Amino acid sequence: MANRLAQESSPYLLQHAHNPVDWFPWGKEALEKARAENKLILVSVGYSACHWCHVMEHESFEDEEVAQIMNEHFVCIKVDREERPDIDQIYMNAVQLMTGRGGWPLNCFCLPDQRPIYGGTYFQKEDWKNILHNLAGFYANKLQEAEEYAVRLMDGINQSERLSFVKEEKEYTQEHIENIVKPWKMHFDFSEGGQNRAPKFPMPDNWAFLMKVAHLMKDDAAFVITRLTLDKMAAGGIYDQLGGGFARYSVDHEWHIPHFEKMLYDNGQLMSLYADAYKYYKNERYKEVVYETYDWIKREMTSPEYGFYSALDADSEGVEGKFYTWDKQEIEKILDKEQAAIFNAYYAVTDEGNWEEEEINHLWIRKEKQHIAEAFHISIERLDEIIQHSKTQLLEYRNKRIHPGLDDKILTSWNALMLKGLCDAYKAFADQQFLTLALDNAKFLLNNLCREDGMLYRNYKNGKATIEAFLDDYALLAQAFISLYEVTFDEAWIFKAKSLCDYVIKHFSDAQSGMFFYTSDASEALVARKYEIMDNVIPSSNSVMAWNLRKLSLLFDQEDYSHIYKGMLRTVEPQMASYGSAYSNWASLLLDEVFGTYEIAITGGMSESLRKDFEKNYIPNKIILGGKSGTLPLLEDKFINGTWIFVCENKTCQLPANNIQDAIKQILK
Repeated sequence: MANRLAQESSPYLLQHAHNPVDWFPWGKEALEKARAENKLILVSVGYSACHWCHVMEHESFEDEEVAQIMNEHFVCIKVDREERPDIDQIYMNAVQLMTGRGGWPLNCFCLPDQRPIYGGTYFQKEDWKNILHNLAGFYANKLQEAEEYAVRLMDGINQSERLSFVKEEKEYTQEHIENIVKPWKMHFDFSEGGQNRAPKFPMPDNWAFLMKVAHLMKDDAAFVITRLTLDKMAAGGIYDQLGGGFARYSVDHEWHIPHFEKMLYDNGQLMSLYADAYKYYKNERYKEVVYETYDWIKREMTSPEYGFYSALDADSEGVEGKFYTWDKQEIEKILDKEQAAIFNAYYAVTDEGNWEEEEINHLWIRKEKQHIAEAFHISIERLDEIIQHSKTQLLEYRNKRIHPGLDDKILTSWNALMLKGLCDAYKAFADQQFLTLALDNAKFLLNNLCREDGMLYRNYKNGKATIEAFLDDYALLAQAFISLYEVTFDEAWIFKAKSLCDYVIKHFSDAQSGMFFYTSDASEALVARKYEIMDNVIPSSNSVMAWNLRKLSLLFDQEDYSHIYKGMLRTVEPQMASYGSAYSNWASLLLDEVFGTYEIAITGGMSESLRKDFEKNYIPNKIILGGKSGTLPLLEDKFINGTWIFVCENKTCQLPANNIQDAIKQILK
C-alpha cells in the first residue's frame, strides 16, 4: 500500500512512498492533524543520494513494528532537504544545539506547534524504538518540561546567527586578508592537499579565494596548496577517472575513496574552479577535468529541456560505489594484455584491491606519467593514447552496469551554479559548446522557473514548478546571469540579474542586521526566520548577494547597491579571521575591496574576438562589459571608431588600447 508520499514529485519522498510509516509531506494536512490530535511531530529530513538515509529507511521505516509505534504516537513528516532547505536549516540548527553535531538523515521531534524538543541523525533500529517509546511517554507525562525545553531551544535557534549591524565605515588593508589566511595555513595538508583532516570535501570556494590570494598578494603558500589540492583531487578517486565529475567528498585524507554520490552543485563550482585554475597555472590536466565533467553533465545530467538534474546516488544494487569499482581480472578481460598492464599500473590497480576494506579497486593516480612511461619503455604520447583508448573501452563496459539512482528534480540554485561553471569554461577555452549549453539552460530557467512578477520557483519536475524560491535561488541565478552577460554582452541578462536583486531587496531584507533573510516575506511562516551567513560547500546566499550588489553597483553606477553590500561586509568581517574556510566567499569580496576591481570595457565591431583573447588571462578582480553597442553607464562615450579596450578603476579610465597586450600592461602596472 502506498502512503501519501506517492503523490509527491521529489525522488527522495517517492523512495519512502511504500513504507508502512504513515508519512505526510510537509504541509497543512500534517500540521493540522498534529494540533487536532495533540501529537508530537517527527520531522525526518534527507535527500535521495544519502547513503545513511537509505540505511535507516531499510532498518526502521520499512519495518512494520517500528512503523506501528511511529504511526500510533507521532505525526510523521518526510522532507527533502534539497527542496525545502528552509525547514532543514531550522531543525538542523536545533539538532546541532542539542547534540553538537548534525548531518543526514536528520530526525527532529517537535511539539504540535512545530517547536523542536529532541533530535539526532541516524539511529539504529533498537535505539530508534527506545527513543520513540521514551518520547511518547515524556510528552504524555511531562508536558510542562517539554514546553520549557522548547522555549529554551527556540531562544537558542533565534540567537545562534544573530548579527549586529555595523554602521561605522571601515578601511580595509592587506593586513585584514593576512589575518584570515595566516591561521588557516596551520590546517593545510601540504602532502595530499586540502585541509589536514578526514573526511575531505572539495570546498571549491576556499581554493578560488586562495588562488586569488596567491595571485594578488604573491603568497607562495597559497599558490602551492591550491595547486597541490587541485592536482590531488583530479588524480584521486573523488574524481571519476573514467566518466568525469566529482563525488561529494572523500572519506580518507588522500582523496581516494569517496562517498560516491555525485552532486550537481559540487560539479558546477568545480568546473568554474578548474577553468580559472587553468588560466592561472596553465596545467593541461585542469582543462581535461573541465571537458570530462562537461561530457558527464551533458551525457547523464541534462534533461531534454536543458535543465540539469540534481544528483546521482552513492549506491547501485544496494552497494555503495559498486558502479565505479573494479576487479583486476575484470579489467584484464576487457583490455588487451599490454593495455591492461599499463592501465593497471597507471591507476594503481592491484590483485588484492587498492580499497582494502572492500577488497576491490577504485581508480586513482599515484605516479607521474613519466614514471609509468619509463617503466614500460614508451613515450608519454603513446601512454596518453593507451590510457585514453582504455578509458573509452572501460567506460563503454561500465555503462552496461546497473546505474546509480538519478535524482531528476531540477533546482534553480544548483542549475545556476552549473550555468556559471559553463560560462567560466567558455571564458577559459572559448569553446562554443560551453556557451551553447549555458544559453539553452538559461532559457529553460527563464521559461520555467521565473514568473512575470519577479518571483522565482525553486524546483521543476514532471513539467511543473511548485515551490517558491529561497534566497540562494535568487542570489545564485543573478550571479549566473551576470556571468552570462560577461560572455555574451547581451544586456538582457544583466538587466534580468538586476531585477532579481531588486526583488530580493524588496522581499528578503532584514533592517536589523542589514542582511537578507533566507525566506521571502511572502513565503510560508515557519517557527523561525533564519538567514544564511557562513560559506559552506556552497557559498552562503548572503555572501553571493553581496557580490552581486558590488558588481551591479559598478555596472549601473548605483550607490544604493554599494551602500547595502558594504554594510553587509562590515558586519561579517569581524568573524572572518576566526574561521577563514567558513567565510571564503566573503573574504574574496574583502580582497576585491582591498585591491580594487578593474572595469574592462571592450567596444566596437571586434569586441567579441578581443573579449575571448582577454579572458585567457587570469585577472580575478575584474568585471567585463561592452559589445558593438550598449546602454550601461560604464559604456557611455566608449563607442568610437574601431575596437577599443578601456581599463578603468574607481571611476577613472586609462587611455584606450586597441590590443590585448597594451591593456594587460595597464593592469600589471
